[in-house]
Amino acid sequence: MPSYTVKVKWNKETFTNVAVNTDESVEDFKVQLFSLSGVPIERQKIMCAGKTLKDDEWNIPLKNGAVILLLGTSEALVDAPTEKTKFIEDMNENEIAQAAQVPAGLVNLGNTCYLNAVVQCLKSVPELRESLKLFKNEAGFSGPQSMTLAVKGVFDQMERNATVTPIMLLQTLHNVFPQFAQTGEKGTYRQQDANECWVELMKMLQQKIPMIQNENSKSTYPSFIEQYFGGTFDCEMKCTEAENEEVTKSKENFLQLSCFINQEVKYMHSGLRLRLNEQITKRSPTLERDAIYIKQSLISRLPAYLTINFVRFQYKGKEGINAKVLKDIKFPLEFDAFDLCTPELQQKLIPMREKFKELEDKAAEEKQVKMKGEKVEEKKTRALPYSFEEDLGSNNSGFYTLQAVLTHQGRSSSSGHYVGWVKSKDQWYKFDDDYVTPVSSDDILRLSGGGDWPIAYILLYGSKICEVPIEEESSQMSID
Repeated sequence: MPSYTVKVKWNKETFTNVAVNTDESVEDFKVQLFSLSGVPIERQKIMCAGKTLKDDEWNIPLKNGAVILLLGTSEALVDAPTEKTKFIEDMNENEIAQAAQVPAGLVNLGNTCYLNAVVQCLKSVPELRESLKLFKNEAGFSGPQSMTLAVKGVFDQMERNATVTPIMLLQTLHNVFPQFAQTGEKGTYRQQDANECWVELMKMLQQKIPMIQNENSKSTYPSFIEQYFGGTFDCEMKCTEAENEEVTKSKENFLQLSCFINQEVKYMHSGLRLRLNEQITKRSPTLERDAIYIKQSLISRLPAYLTINFVRFQYKGKEGINAKVLKDIKFPLEFDAFDLCTPELQQKLIPMREKFKELEDKAAEEKQVKMKGEKVEEKKTRALPYSFEEDLGSNNSGFYTLQAVLTHQGRSSSSGHYVGWVKSKDQWYKFDDDYVTPVSSDDILRLSGGGDWPIAYILLYGSKICEVPIEEESSQMSID
């Protein structure tokens, strides 16, 4: 494998011990120079011994210790406007997307679509964006700190640019989690499991982003992630072979719900219920041997943001891959978690659910009035809190609205292609790396599976917002 160590001179700076691998593409080397200097790839001119490096060929003389000259500025060039006003009918697709303020896409740096899709989905959470803006660098170095700063950095870039090259985020991910830096025979990065990446990123953010405080909240959480993404199960374990053995009770925390898939499961809801009623084998203290237990779980705390993972991959030892279950599993745009909850939590959810019902009835009445040709007065509204007053970051109704989907196309988790689908300002967008296009809600529902096309792998639901007329503010009921 031809590999050299060179010096790179740029402006007044010199970068030493820069690795050059001519088995990789010239573009890969330019990405490396971008991470060192900040000079965008399209503005780089690279010279060595009087020769200019071509875009698609290693045509410069290379040897260990060679000096490479990098020309280009890391600052955006500001020129006087020279073009006349361009109308939308004269624009190409990219120009139309920019004019329409389409959200930023992320460049694929070589099988990094899994990371791009995860970032796009997590960025859909406004409270997470705001918490990251407040996060400040600390003295010292740690994996969670560098990973949190990297996510913050790429979120900031996405707010300012139409397309972002997430090189620093990728390098940080590779440093903190070397398993994601694995390469294939040709030196290119291997595809990785998006859900594994999601889980690891959340663990890092979990350690660094503090919980949000308010004057009414009585709950305390280790971090923002548990506060807004974390739920709690109340669990009961009963031995089926020893009637007299005492039922054991416990609590378990979760950051994701698993939707199990078998021949009978056709809908997400039934897949979730499978997770709540499990048959397991463990040692019985009464029988002094392994016995079968039934574990029943119900949710006693619903988070503001509910993450659902479709368990679509099953490990096949012979092939050494996580083979994919392609079965069509329907999921809703609006999800009600009420019947997955404990009776105690259900009682707490009822007041806000009644408020939703009251507003739905009013909307139905107004629709009837409009159908008769009568005018209905438009009223200003305000959003009611979606959390319990004493538990900021919870869900107080059980109602959720789908806001992001991460899909996979292919036959194993370590191959194929990942895409993020995110709802922004009432419009769904498909984030296929740096290619961003608007799509419809019908397109989202078609991601339920059944063949070799993009299939939902992770769903992110946000609490449904209750909008009430402002005139009701003074008479608003208290939601406990």
